[in-house]
Amino acid sequence: MPPPADRDAEARADADAAAGADVAERADACAAAPLLNCLLREVARPVEGEPGVHRLPGSGRLLRVRGGRRPVAPEVRADGGWQRLDHPGLVALVAEELRAYTGLPNHELPAEMTDSRDAVAALLTARARATSPGDPYLRSEQCLLTGHPHHPAPKARGGGPVTSWLPYAPEAHARFPLTLLGLREDAVAEEGDCSALDALGTAPPGYRLLPAHPWQLDLVGPALDAAFADGRLIRLGSTDFDTWPTAAIRTVYEPGRDLFLKFSLDVRITNDIRRLWRHDLLKLRRADAAVTRAFAAGPGAWLSDRGYRTADFAFEELAVLVRDGFAGRVPPGATPLLAAGLVEGFGDSPLDRLTDPAAWWRAYLRAVVPPALAAFTDHGVVLEAHLQNTLVAVDADGMPVRALFRDAEGVKLLTDVDRAAGWERLVYCLLVNHLWELADALTERHPGLDPWPAVRDELTRHPLPEIPALLTAPTLPGKTNLLLRWTGADGADARYLPLPNPLAAV
Repeated sequence: MPPPADRDAEARADADAAAGADVAERADACAAAPLLNCLLREVARPVEGEPGVHRLPGSGRLLRVRGGRRPVAPEVRADGGWQRLDHPGLVALVAEELRAYTGLPNHELPAEMTDSRDAVAALLTARARATSPGDPYLRSEQCLLTGHPHHPAPKARGGGPVTSWLPYAPEAHARFPLTLLGLREDAVAEEGDCSALDALGTAPPGYRLLPAHPWQLDLVGPALDAAFADGRLIRLGSTDFDTWPTAAIRTVYEPGRDLFLKFSLDVRITNDIRRLWRHDLLKLRRADAAVTRAFAAGPGAWLSDRGYRTADFAFEELAVLVRDGFAGRVPPGATPLLAAGLVEGFGDSPLDRLTDPAAWWRAYLRAVVPPALAAFTDHGVVLEAHLQNTLVAVDADGMPVRALFRDAEGVKLLTDVDRAAGWERLVYCLLVNHLWELADALTERHPGLDPWPAVRDELTRHPLPEIPALLTAPTLPGKTNLLLRWTGADGADARYLPLPNPLAAV
């Protein structure tokens, strides 16, 4: 018999191996679900009479999955039986199918799918050692281990080493100080109200304060060496407080100052390189002003992107955007929660303690739908009202009382886009990406709930000329994130395919 010390070492090794296997299994499941959702929505065709079985039209192969809104256990038909696919096998199957289906090769996206899965594994390991924030709002922002439910690689972090991004990952419950730079006054480029930045520290005479995300500086790297050498930039240390990264990763929140700051990151996250692009910054104030007017007297609240500051020699690389906090926008006693967090699930979510899901759902719709529709029809503003841009304030009983929207960068104005195109975008963001996903999360918990009559009732309260057609249309627009990424389309180039309209079936 081995001595006690050896037995303890063996036990620890066994426990570590079991924990590693559990992490690997969970990472595979988290990464496979959104990838399968994309494949089933955009490419595969259901086989009549065989539940869960789909034909892949490019290769002709049969795929079988289990589960509902988060498919699991993918299997492919081969050699007269069903063969289970691990994550590498699923990635290979998807790549083979898309090459046949589109006639195009793509070497980047399969690597991103693998990177996304490996990122989830790293996040799971880090979360096991981290402390979840006590604030339910922050928990809702930092819970998105699966992330976008219809994206092939929602957790990819640009392929960089884990050590480069994990310290700043919201899913790992990160919190960190910001780097403070001094930017010489003659090199400052800014617009709007950036006074909140000047309160983050002290800049020497002749300089203005410019906070930076630590990962942002690592990514820019040697490109700033000349500016540091000639004094256009100086290092001023770090903030004496921590900030919390939100679900958007490049946006952080500082609760003590009730302040959001959004930074520029040269990393592809979902469809886009998350840089604050010059063309977006230059039209930001116009878009934000339009939304602010739309919300001035109507329902809901808007978190204004009130201004930006950057360096004229590194306009996009060093840009920081100042966003309003919650003060005056959340009713007294209420708590804001991220809509995407409600879908993903987090500790003490209101969905965990519902006794009347139908009443909760009606209250949610009454909070979220009117502001988005009023902004569109009364002010010509198309909100990007998807899950990650919508917050819902709930009262002490968990009942929704107000919706808050954010991100002027994603706003479209009907003075710039065709009304039909703007309506299609709103329907996708609000109905398909947002309400449909939350409805599925609710019905998974409460199978007896039919969420769509309440959606239909809420929509009929609003006299938009597009509503009657929406209620009877056979399909709704679904964004094709898998095909968009495979064909190399611009990340902002939304392409839709028709999905069966659950409203028309009511």
